[in-house]
Amino acid sequence: MASYNKVILLGNLTRDPELRVTPKGTAICQLGLAVNRQFKDESGATRDETTFVDIEAWGRQAETISKYCTKGKPLFIEGRLKLDSWEDKTSGQKRSKLKVVLENFQFVGAREGGAQGGGSGEEVDQTAEAPRYSAPPARRPAAPPPASQGNVDEDVPF
Repeated sequence: MASYNKVILLGNLTRDPELRVTPKGTAICQLGLAVNRQFKDESGATRDETTFVDIEAWGRQAETISKYCTKGKPLFIEGRLKLDSWEDKTSGQKRSKLKVVLENFQFVGAREGGAQGGGSGEEVDQTAEAPRYSAPPARRPAAPPPASQGNVDEDVPF
């Protein structure tokens, strides 16, 4: 059976990112994201609903996020869902938590003190406020070869 695990979120950081390093030297960044949704209830009044999501970033992306992001900043996240399960040491109860493991991200909004940047891939500029990460552009399939001027039926193998 096929499966697909993809999460795309755009929201604001709920706290400053927390950077840790594993014993092997890999950076891990824990952050929280608030995603808002507006809708009209049965009476026609506009209501807001906020969902709080825990996110985990690894490696260079973790280092970049912890360096350039602070509470309240908008961030675009692509990742996958992961369920962590453990046994509580004090009560002995089984606990679990659903979080997003970051695979790709992009800073959103204008840079402080400058205009909004654009582009894709990683742009690192020593004078810039922060690098940007995004997926590489999708490849377009090659154009089919032009049809011959003669009889098209001759090219069909059956």
